[in-house]
Amino acid sequence: MDGYVVSRLAFKGLLCRISGISTTAHCHAVKKHSCETVFKFSKRSLYHTSTPGQHRWFCHTSTPGQHRWFCHTSTPGQHRWFCHTSTPGPHVCIVGSGPAGFYTAQHILKNHRTARVDIYEKLPVPFGLVRFGVAPDHPEVKNVINTFTNTAANDRCSFLGNVTVGRDVTVAELRQAYDAVIMSYGADADKEFGIPGEDLSGVYSARAFVGWYNGLPQDKHLAPMLDTDTAVVLGQGNVALDVARILLSPLSILKKTDITDHAAAALETSQVKTVYIVGRRGPLQTAFTIKELREMTKLPDCRPLLDPADFAGLEDKVKSLQRPRKRLTELLIKTAQTGGATAQETQRLAQATKEWGLKFLRSPLEILPSEDGSRVSGIRLGVNQLEGSDDSARAIPTGETEVLSCGLVLRSIGYKSVPIDDSVPFDSQKGIIPNDAGRVTGCKGLYCSGWVRRGPTGVILTTMTDGFETGKAVVDDLTTGILQPLGGVRGQEWIQPLLQKKGIQAVTFEDWNKIDSEEMMRGEKVGKPREKIIDVKEMLQVAQS
Repeated sequence: MDGYVVSRLAFKGLLCRISGISTTAHCHAVKKHSCETVFKFSKRSLYHTSTPGQHRWFCHTSTPGQHRWFCHTSTPGQHRWFCHTSTPGPHVCIVGSGPAGFYTAQHILKNHRTARVDIYEKLPVPFGLVRFGVAPDHPEVKNVINTFTNTAANDRCSFLGNVTVGRDVTVAELRQAYDAVIMSYGADADKEFGIPGEDLSGVYSARAFVGWYNGLPQDKHLAPMLDTDTAVVLGQGNVALDVARILLSPLSILKKTDITDHAAAALETSQVKTVYIVGRRGPLQTAFTIKELREMTKLPDCRPLLDPADFAGLEDKVKSLQRPRKRLTELLIKTAQTGGATAQETQRLAQATKEWGLKFLRSPLEILPSEDGSRVSGIRLGVNQLEGSDDSARAIPTGETEVLSCGLVLRSIGYKSVPIDDSVPFDSQKGIIPNDAGRVTGCKGLYCSGWVRRGPTGVILTTMTDGFETGKAVVDDLTTGILQPLGGVRGQEWIQPLLQKKGIQAVTFEDWNKIDSEEMMRGEKVGKPREKIIDVKEMLQVAQS
């Protein structure tokens, strides 16, 4: 591969790359020499392209895989440079380019000096849930993409998008080509209640709804039914509050984000005015965090519907709670007790045209159809009571029920992983690949990280810790000799011919940069950070341009 090296020579060393092999050149000189120079390199030579006569560089490859470098300056004999390459390092494959995949890659590249990491992704674009799961009005969370981009820029890291593992290439084929294969493909299926009416029109998973407004290609045609005044979100985690907030947020706010244009257009004509967020347990067991709750309390033109009776007796328990839960509960109590609000806040809430509420100790029993059976018209909820206390409390049915009228139901009870390939062990009950600290049980050289390793829980920081732990397991196994690097043609050089035979256009990170630039250019024209391309064919066309 041809390219350029720009380097300031000072000199202790120069890092260069020839034909995919990282090499280090050392300078033995009478005295330090400092200059800035540009070199062009190809497979067999590196030569100086700046001031003629100042430096001449040559690469001699008498032995395949070895390089000798020489530098001649205007003062003969003052500098002599040479470089010898080492044996190519191990090849590592990561399946999935979300946070788990990139954090695992980051740890391996940092802690193993010669390992090469190839990241495979089924979509032409990287970053997984950071791109398709983080709410559009949370741009600060997406800043982690900068870290992932730095990882992808490492000379020993490659991105291969538009490659579906399990279809375009099997895990068995990857294991033939790589010394270590890491499953980091996340959880892109939905958990379900399994109750009557769950398949009615107007009932959607929160995952699909989030994918719809975030530009996930598979969800672009969702077309949620927003021609109703009341929506019910089943679940009380951060995703539940995200979708409720998006349903109730003013378009003036959303249009400044990277929300897709088709979602913004649909939300502009939405008739949803009330959103109930339903949980089977009580206020002390909610899964959302204080940041998301505070955003709900500050939504413009929107007031909370919280029953003070739901929080009776909690004031005494607050003191013994751990700090995060204590602060969250205090905010819930304060929000419910609106009498303590300022006069200005009281007036704002009274004039609000939209509202949201938290319903505790309720479990869905049945989603009710309209008279003609064409769509959802309500939901029958079972009333619960708690057995136990704190996070371990269990919801026990009381036998009482109630009906909540609504025209839209969003199921937000979590994601689940699915098997990727018959050759990879999978625990269907737990929804994970069985493993020990990231090492797949009974499969030497096979690893997993992220949600497919531990289940779909936690935040990005949790995934970072998880990815680093799996990365450490890989590095340890390579370092101690548990994994012995195989010889011959390896890595993507072994895989690419298989993809070419099937007509698969693998997208590189450079190709992604073209898509990225195009999206930002389109966004700039309409006052947004980006306008996401939501069609895979269009992504590939831009990548090829």
